[in-house]
Amino acid sequence: MTGTSGRVGDAVARDLEAAGWTTRGADLVPGPRTTIVGDLRDLRVRRALVHGADLVVHAAALHAPHVGRVADEEFRSVNVDATAALLHDAEAAGVRRVVYISSTSVYGNALVPADRAVWVDEQLPPQPRDIYDETKLAAEASAAAASMPSVTLRIARCFPEPLPVLAVRLLHRAVLLTDVAAAVVGVAAQDTVTGVFNIAGRYPFTRADCVALFDDAAAVIADRAPQVAAEFRSRGWPLPKSLDRVYDSAAAAAAFSYQPTEAALRLLREP
Repeated sequence: MTGTSGRVGDAVARDLEAAGWTTRGADLVPGPRTTIVGDLRDLRVRRALVHGADLVVHAAALHAPHVGRVADEEFRSVNVDATAALLHDAEAAGVRRVVYISSTSVYGNALVPADRAVWVDEQLPPQPRDIYDETKLAAEASAAAASMPSVTLRIARCFPEPLPVLAVRLLHRAVLLTDVAAAVVGVAAQDTVTGVFNIAGRYPFTRADCVALFDDAAAVIADRAPQVAAEFRSRGWPLPKSLDRVYDSAAAAAAFSYQPTEAALRLLREP
């Protein structure tokens, strides 16, 4: 696995080990689950990582916060070229499958609402808006074109945020890190699953709610998630007036039994 010293990679590697996998991790910096410290653009690092492996989980990348701080050429080198090289070396080493960790950010400008919240499933055509989106999509294409079966998981945002902000995000566009790790473990156990899947939270809305969510999200939340609404009221937090999008993970649920938690309610009820 790549990126094992990062927040997502460490959590995924930990859960894979708990599920019975023996993991070998690579990252630029040391970490508790990183056994190979080095740059994936180094052939020796890649070969040491994939030697004898059955499955490769590729999570290492430059991310959205690096946009504007890192040159576009570096994004292409790390996110695109290194991914292609890793896939090539994995094929040569006899790796049977690859799981590529992508991001819902690749939908880009398609996430901008017009007169209703955007329902974001895998049928929504991506419209990349920056170098991060462009390079993640290019890496997805490399994974899809590989001779070995591949799965791409477009994960929703799962980084720490202020509690009131995170509680709202978890209603429609964020996911718990534990659910991301569970998704990877789930797909790793299903040899026949291939394709691209959104990995997001368990939300109380349907596609039919999109107009109402854009016009009066507070009323929809009070109706569809009354316990969450009550938790917001008890803290004196306003419910959002409008939601711009809802991520849909139904395809992942159908393909490999992905079952995210009711994250917003769980978060608000934690001590």
